[in-house]
Amino acid sequence: MSDYCSNHGAAHLSQKIAHFWQKRGFDVDVKLIHEAFVPTMRSSRFDIRSDMVNGMPRRHLENPQQQEAR
Repeated sequence: MSDYCSNHGAAHLSQKIAHFWQKRGFDVDVKLIHEAFVPTMRSSRFDIRSDMVNGMPRRHLENPQQQEAR
């Protein structure tokens, strides 16, 4: 089972999300946010935040070459 709340797991997942939408011609801004200690998890966590609305990207890539540059 993957741990998407750790730094490594969340970074990997955020890259997968950005790459998924980039291949489809969308520009998505994905960021990792380090949250403080959470008593129920007994650790700190990393959250993923994006500029998507309801899970859908808001911007098309302006230039098709941008897809290849990332």
